[in-house]
Amino acid sequence: MAVVSLLTLLAVCSAAIGSPVPSEGFDNGTIAMVKANLGMIATHSWEIGTELETLTELEWPQLSVFYGTVPPPAQLPTPDTAADVISKATAIVDNITNFSGPTPLIDGDGAVGDPASLGVAVLLANWTRTDLNDTKLADAARDQLDYLLNVAPRTPDGAISHRTSEVQLWADFVYMAPPFIAYYGAIAGGEYGASLFAEAHKQCMLYRQYLSDGSGLWQHIVLGSWQDNNHWGTGNAWAAAGMLRVFETIARSGHAWKFATELANLAIWIDEILTHSWAFQHENGTLYNWIDQDASATFADTSSTALLGAVSFRLATITGNSVHIPSANRALKVIKQSVNEDGWLLNTVDPETFNTTSLPGQYSPEGQAFVLLLHSAWRDFEASRKL
Repeated sequence: MAVVSLLTLLAVCSAAIGSPVPSEGFDNGTIAMVKANLGMIATHSWEIGTELETLTELEWPQLSVFYGTVPPPAQLPTPDTAADVISKATAIVDNITNFSGPTPLIDGDGAVGDPASLGVAVLLANWTRTDLNDTKLADAARDQLDYLLNVAPRTPDGAISHRTSEVQLWADFVYMAPPFIAYYGAIAGGEYGASLFAEAHKQCMLYRQYLSDGSGLWQHIVLGSWQDNNHWGTGNAWAAAGMLRVFETIARSGHAWKFATELANLAIWIDEILTHSWAFQHENGTLYNWIDQDASATFADTSSTALLGAVSFRLATITGNSVHIPSANRALKVIKQSVNEDGWLLNTVDPETFNTTSLPGQYSPEGQAFVLLLHSAWRDFEASRKL
């Protein structure tokens, strides 16, 4: 990370507490099963996009935004490096039949942001391609960006809608679109790249302005024909994790020194969600689906618990501040207890209803991904403690 970014973070974050007792991550066999199960059930655009980001962080950390510089070296060390991520991203682009203008990478089922979740993997595949005459990956990424910036509905002050049919803002959007916009900026470089960094930050800022209600937590959905004003655990986790990816993309680029204020903002906003989420963590380590409501109105949810745990480990690795690590360790413990012998995460919210548990025999694709993101973040945090 650029020195200025680290100094900025250390200035805005609270003082680090004593080193917490290390926790234990998952064994390799469990991780392999969780990953295989994720691959079997990830079918929607945002699920596939999250899967590809998860595989990058888990298997190819040197290519993720949490390692080295962004973008990474264009030449991969071996032909097999990130082959699973690149082949799936390429296959999605191969299904596009028309590169005639602003178009999402894949059908988003009415969502603006969800197809963009695939964008970082597509950009990575294009950046590391060996056939420099093949422009289809670049064309697809350009058209996706063009759609986000110039076609998708917006609020009067510029927040990009998460839905195509009306202006409606969902916390989920912050994980799907701003990281792609920022990564495109890192690839593009120059003044255009810097303008995309500014846009990614602006989207995070505007979404926080609309969705944060003074409690320190974010509402799930605002504006449009219906709203969900609850502090949905997964929505808060999506927002924190998305802002973290934007932060690291900018911080590890050549433009970090220009964005000290924006990086400080993002660090504060991420910490804000973590602080107010973990305040409601229960004794066994779990968070509830509606974070600040009691068991009579909601239920324990492992999905949001896992992703907020991952964000906590990542933020501590970046800042050196371990204030959220005790909560993250408790989260890791309960998530380990919640993965069954076949590699399925139990006790998840149904990601399509938001307010009911997954039915018996059904599992959450994003929950599977969050287990892997939690493990990767824990692994990298523990490695950083040994440096």
